[in-house]
Amino acid sequence: MAEIGIGVLGGGYMGKAHSVAMSSVGAIFDTALRPRLEMVCASSPESAERYRKAYGFARATHDWRTLVDSPEVEAIVIATPQETHRDIAEAAFDLGKPVFCEKPLGASLEDSAAMVAAADTAGAVNMVGFNYIRTPASQFARKLIADGEIGDITWFRGEHTEDFYADPEAPVTWRTSGMANGTMGDLAPHMINGALALMGPITRVMGLYETVHEKRPGGTVTNDDHAQMMCRFENGAMGQMYFSRVATGRKMGYAYEISGTKGAIRFDQEDQNALGLYRMEGPEATRGFTKILTGPAHPDYEPFCQGPGHGTGYQDQIIIEAKDFLRAIETGKALWPTFRDGHEVNRVIAATLASADSGTWKDINDF
Repeated sequence: MAEIGIGVLGGGYMGKAHSVAMSSVGAIFDTALRPRLEMVCASSPESAERYRKAYGFARATHDWRTLVDSPEVEAIVIATPQETHRDIAEAAFDLGKPVFCEKPLGASLEDSAAMVAAADTAGAVNMVGFNYIRTPASQFARKLIADGEIGDITWFRGEHTEDFYADPEAPVTWRTSGMANGTMGDLAPHMINGALALMGPITRVMGLYETVHEKRPGGTVTNDDHAQMMCRFENGAMGQMYFSRVATGRKMGYAYEISGTKGAIRFDQEDQNALGLYRMEGPEATRGFTKILTGPAHPDYEPFCQGPGHGTGYQDQIIIEAKDFLRAIETGKALWPTFRDGHEVNRVIAATLASADSGTWKDINDF
């Protein structure tokens, strides 16, 4: 059984999630490649050493170049701020190393385009972190749609809504400045990626965004609190999406509804182990949405638990990502979502922002 040295850049919220995932993925999925926690990088020597001890890495550094250049680090996970993504990824690809990068891919459309180009030039495995679409329920939804179980798709509604800034007295932080940290950079990428995964390419968008609470304790908010968009999919379906960090009462509102000519699907991440499925069949008096509880019959569930309805959680989504990344490295074949998929999300975001600024529909192919 082969080992692979893993380097994780960033030890905070997502750095911890990826470190824990790499620690457990081998046992859970019996992967052919078994991760070895080789090095963690953080912003200071003290924090790097703290993360090393907490997560079980062999070494620590506060210089990302030291991690990337280390021969013992054979694959890299980027869980640092967006403005650092491009430099780190390009340096890793120059050495031919596989890279997993958290969303959004880079701090701009230019960044993500350059990262895709670097990955293509290197021919190195690359993957971008969109974890929510990997729940067993959403994977099953993708299969139902692909298999034609609800017919031709006519309509999509998606949202990613939370309320961590619903209180106007919440102070300004790094999240309240810079477009990449606003709702369109932070929450919207997850649902746009979900829409692309479930529905296919988006061709046109019309968007709006605004700041609800422009003044907060400690300063002025310079990015968006919530946004919405209408869109047209390549398959002809209409769609609409809403994103918010001020959606009072919503904690993890990654949710979607999909209508087809033979049925419909509903999902809400706050109940992530259930999927609503409507089939347009049988007597009208007995029709209605069936609540399907995920279990071993659904994708990537059984390695965690053999009991239907017992459920998976947030960390399990990150472990599934780790399994896919290791599988891509093992086989040398790209697995969705790659950097190119992350760049496609950024194109949709750029078009939506441009639409909001101009008040007109925008074609994705112009970005």
